[in-house]
Amino acid sequence: MASSLAAPEGAGLKLDIDGPVATITLHRPERRNAMTPSLWRGLAAIGDDLPPEVRVVVVRGDGPSFSAGIDLRLFTPEGIPGEELTSPSDPDFEDAVASYQAGYLWLRRPEIVSIAAVHGYAIGGGFQLALACDLRVCADDAIFCMKEPALGLVPDLTGTKPLVELVGLPRALEICLTARNIDAAEASALGLVQRVVPAADLDAAVAALAAGLCTAAADTARATKELLLGAPGRSLAEQSAAEIAMQARLQRSRGEDSPW
Repeated sequence: MASSLAAPEGAGLKLDIDGPVATITLHRPERRNAMTPSLWRGLAAIGDDLPPEVRVVVVRGDGPSFSAGIDLRLFTPEGIPGEELTSPSDPDFEDAVASYQAGYLWLRRPEIVSIAAVHGYAIGGGFQLALACDLRVCADDAIFCMKEPALGLVPDLTGTKPLVELVGLPRALEICLTARNIDAAEASALGLVQRVVPAADLDAAVAALAAGLCTAAADTARATKELLLGAPGRSLAEQSAAEIAMQARLQRSRGEDSPW
């Protein structure tokens, strides 16, 4: 049964849970889902409170874009009522940025698979949110851009590691320092996205993928993701040993119900 749960008030987010699938919608369409500290903290709060039965998390944007990145009004003297970026001169600056990153980091947890459903612009923090997800499906109108360096900032919402892992260091450097737009076709060619579909088919394609990801048993899915997450840091011999250890742990946890 589908249920609509209250996302943190004022965060610009909606949360819907339908069985094992949770959908987080960035809900500031009038600002192209531009991001604020409240939105980042809201994402972290959703991760903290996610029901244990959820196995797939879909992140999408309301309106014409996935997300235009940080709301640039935060850098103006007028600012945004109720929103404030911590000053770099503040001794709590590092802790504040870490609290923003927390909204991204939980999407990598082994007990869930996260999917970014991207349409329109995914700029800066929006691009990094897509990169924080395990999988990315995008509409053919999607545009990605790592805008931060053009604004005198470094990308600091956990996006640099997955970007380098996906496209390699030289290409990641070029993408960041030029702050250029990457359309859906190029994103697919670079390996940034797993699938490109017509904009009208995006929701259906993501729903089909989410359903497919739930076909494996929950403990099998978690163990497999955990195994794959560790693979880049291991040699072949180490990964082979990790496969044996994970299989033993998984099957022994099932006792007489093991298919072995």
